[in-house]
Amino acid sequence: MEGVWTLLEGIGNYLLLIKVTDILDIAIMAYLVYRLLSLVHSTRAESILKGIAIFLMALGLSYVLNLHGINYILSHMVELGFLALIIVFQPEIRRILEELGSKNFKFLKFFTPEQQLSEMEQAIDQTVVACTEMSKTRTGVLIVFERKMLLDDMARSGTALDAKVSSELLKNIFFVKAPMHDGAVIVRQGRLLSAGCMLPLSKNVNLSRDLGMRHRAGIGMSENSDAVVVIVSEETGSISVAIGGMLKRHLMPETLTKLLRNELLPQIEEEENKRHTALRDWIRLKKDGGRDDEK
Repeated sequence: MEGVWTLLEGIGNYLLLIKVTDILDIAIMAYLVYRLLSLVHSTRAESILKGIAIFLMALGLSYVLNLHGINYILSHMVELGFLALIIVFQPEIRRILEELGSKNFKFLKFFTPEQQLSEMEQAIDQTVVACTEMSKTRTGVLIVFERKMLLDDMARSGTALDAKVSSELLKNIFFVKAPMHDGAVIVRQGRLLSAGCMLPLSKNVNLSRDLGMRHRAGIGMSENSDAVVVIVSEETGSISVAIGGMLKRHLMPETLTKLLRNELLPQIEEEENKRHTALRDWIRLKKDGGRDDEK
């Protein structure tokens, strides 16, 4: 019992030594750890981090089990580990620094949610219009809507644009004689990020043989990310959407609009439905209350 009281007394004395600067220090470190975990979760660096964790576990086991040879090799590899991490995570580190210095930093995004919403809604509407028109002319289309997983590697393979999405711009990009018509267009937060991008092909051997390279690239992109990919066939003019490695084919414009809104604006649609439901309930309660008053 005395040991417990001694432990509690020691903890209390330690807490009395904590200053405001210590709390601030802990908060900053917690935020940096959170940003690192968010960064790893939203990119392919997650697999790299798992490899690092396995490496550290192997180093610890070699020390506990007295495997001197393996421990010697691994411990010397750790000395170069920090530099190797900087090289491996160079794109992610650069992106974070760009976000800190740009107007799109997340602290500022809280003040412009309606603008982002309108841009995404307009991007969806303009995409549907462009795909509908290019479907009639059988023009090949490949449009990637980025979601949580960032597609910087794919965007760098094309030409950076950072333009407002419009049907005319999309039709010019995918015009048969245009230099970027064979690649894909990447849309980020309602803006056209890059065009003429190269996408990974699907490795699914069970795909139908009548699917061309454009469809296989769209399916491959959806297999390797959480992106929503819109495809228009150059042979048939059919509109398709690839999500999670699955392809939904022969879509009508109305179905395409509904699908894109459900996938790209799910939270906003749910909030609107909740507001409409609450408004209907309020009107019904008012009517019921009015009837009760009349009685």
